[in-house]
Amino acid sequence: MKTYWVKTGSIIKRFFKGYVWDVPNSSNTIYLTFDDGPTPEITEWVLGILKQHDIKATFFCIGNNIEKYPDIFKKVVEQGHSIANHTFNHVNGWNTQNDAYLENTDACEKSIERHTGTVYTQKLFRPPYGKIKSAQAAEVRKRGYKIIMWDVLSADFDKTITPQKCLANVTKNTREGSVIIFHDSVKAFPNLEYALPKAIDYLKGKGFNFAALD
Repeated sequence: MKTYWVKTGSIIKRFFKGYVWDVPNSSNTIYLTFDDGPTPEITEWVLGILKQHDIKATFFCIGNNIEKYPDIFKKVVEQGHSIANHTFNHVNGWNTQNDAYLENTDACEKSIERHTGTVYTQKLFRPPYGKIKSAQAAEVRKRGYKIIMWDVLSADFDKTITPQKCLANVTKNTREGSVIIFHDSVKAFPNLEYALPKAIDYLKGKGFNFAALD
């Protein structure tokens, strides 16, 4: 059963206004984001597509994957994309004690800092599954993070939808300022491989510009 929304409604955005759902602008700019990497082969494939189109994106990385695949993570950094925190073990905030959730978030940030050699003052965080308790969110913000959600969810992770539906999720719902989620993961790749290049071509044809979040 479907338990997610593809297009975030205005009521949700207003009710959870402390989160970033989109980035209003006057330059027709949109924001591609990728969750759950770095992942062997798949993240590199994504990087190749982005390089081909001269697009910068934002990668919400899992700390454990950074530790397992530091060379792939290094490629993301070297190619100028924004790096963001997605916890160390992809933990669900609703099912995790607050202290443990924050420790997991801190562990991911330490991985990012260790492998970039940089202590970030402007930091981005996306809760796995979009699930985070209000107390957790408050503490994450105290640590200097913007909490980034989404305006458009490709649903590439959903094995019950076709690649064509994944593409339509993006092309039919993207507007100026949209934050769009794809996943550089094994589970998502059958849909991602089809939808990402075609979505970029379509959105470019509609006059959209692409930028990384900061």
